[in-house]
Amino acid sequence: MPEALLKDALPDDNIVRHAKIKNLEYFKQRGINPYPATFKPTHKAAGLQEKYKDLADGAHTEDSVTVAGRITAYRNSGMFIDLEDVTGKVQIFCHKQDLDAQALEDIAHLDLGDMIGVTGIIRRTPRSELTINAKQVTLLAKSLQPMPEKYHGLTDIEHRYRQRYADLIANEEVRETFRKRSRIITAVRDLLDGKGFLEVETPILHVIPSGAIAKPFKTHHNALDMPLFLRIAPELYLKRLIVGGLAEGVYEINRNFRNEGVSIKHNPEFTMMEVYIAYADYNDMMTITEEIVSQACLAANGSMKAKFGEHELDFTPPWPRKRMVDLVKDICGVDLMAVKTDEEARKIAKEHKLPVEKFMRWGEVVELFFGEKVEPTIVQPIHVTGHPKDTSPLAKSDPNEPRLTERFESFCNSWEIGNGFSELNDPIDQYQRFLEQVKNREAGNEEAPPMDEDFVRALEFGMPPTGGLGIGMDRMIMLLTNSHSIRDVIAFPTMRPKHD
Repeated sequence: MPEALLKDALPDDNIVRHAKIKNLEYFKQRGINPYPATFKPTHKAAGLQEKYKDLADGAHTEDSVTVAGRITAYRNSGMFIDLEDVTGKVQIFCHKQDLDAQALEDIAHLDLGDMIGVTGIIRRTPRSELTINAKQVTLLAKSLQPMPEKYHGLTDIEHRYRQRYADLIANEEVRETFRKRSRIITAVRDLLDGKGFLEVETPILHVIPSGAIAKPFKTHHNALDMPLFLRIAPELYLKRLIVGGLAEGVYEINRNFRNEGVSIKHNPEFTMMEVYIAYADYNDMMTITEEIVSQACLAANGSMKAKFGEHELDFTPPWPRKRMVDLVKDICGVDLMAVKTDEEARKIAKEHKLPVEKFMRWGEVVELFFGEKVEPTIVQPIHVTGHPKDTSPLAKSDPNEPRLTERFESFCNSWEIGNGFSELNDPIDQYQRFLEQVKNREAGNEEAPPMDEDFVRALEFGMPPTGGLGIGMDRMIMLLTNSHSIRDVIAFPTMRPKHD
């Protein structure tokens, strides 16, 4: 494509880009394909650095190697090139003693950011730099955009999230965060597989949004002419598999979608891990939560401790376990167990200047107190137990206190990272609780789920005593990688469109 046409196709006033386009045209006029189909390197940079770590300063070898990567530094018209691949960096030396005049001219038309392949001989310079004396240099992909400034990277946060590819090019620490993310998810999967649990897949398109209290995204299936909702949680489908006896433990690492606000801890699409284990209760699920998080921390950081901001978080099991109402009493001096009516609970919340809503019941006021007054005080990992039945429609009742349930949430650094309970398996009780949620929805709570009669029918076939757990993978990864925004651990976070 002529330069003028390329400029029209990809408008940009940047003079660096215009210079790169001229170099692109140089290679095309030379009959060199600037975007060949394949290239076969024999070594990675890190492997070479390790293999030749004992090579003395100034020493030469007869070893021929082939490497490929991006040009991150370019000095003396290409005599010295820093080539970086996914493992590290190695220096390339291009000199007339090894390359003819035409090859040197071609190298002079390379730019920062170009992807190249190099075949040459290994040596170490007198200044201790492992170097490849280039015998052949092949252009693999011509870069047309200016590279992010290497030492300071991208400083515009919005720019970093919108152009993650540039962020990754510029920042090794960003690349390492996403590598850790992969190691963490692998560690979770390995742990659950090692316990004999079965990884499964459940639908993303739901007829009834269920399994959580959240506002869904709505879509429409044209062929069936019916509304559908993007999954807010896989819970009810996973429990259907327990009913069917597929396995005694099933889990899914899945994408969920909730039509909620964006914050440092919330993205409209996010990754959850949910696991359901037959013949387990919420105490068992607290134990497995500790195993999962501590092993994930070990995979990411080499220990069960992680630095987050000014705190060192210690995920070594066991973690403390304390009821929500008791934590509220400790922090606020309010004994909500002594409060008998919804109206009285709302009144007390108003007296404490909490944002109470007219539809809130006693249990929702308990959670309001906890969220506003207690959560901000939590630093080290803790299991908060005894959630109100009003806000826990899928959990078994506490046999000693009918207003509470056998449910817990795991908190750290004031964040909820896990949620689990002894699953409700009484179909009649479940139906009544769904009815209460429907009434709450009709009273104005848009996040309250509708009735799911098919799930009640599934329970009528008989579900064994079951423990369930959901862990927000993104938040856990934030804690384990010292990342202070969820956008730092999601490669392509949801962003408002940017208009020029």
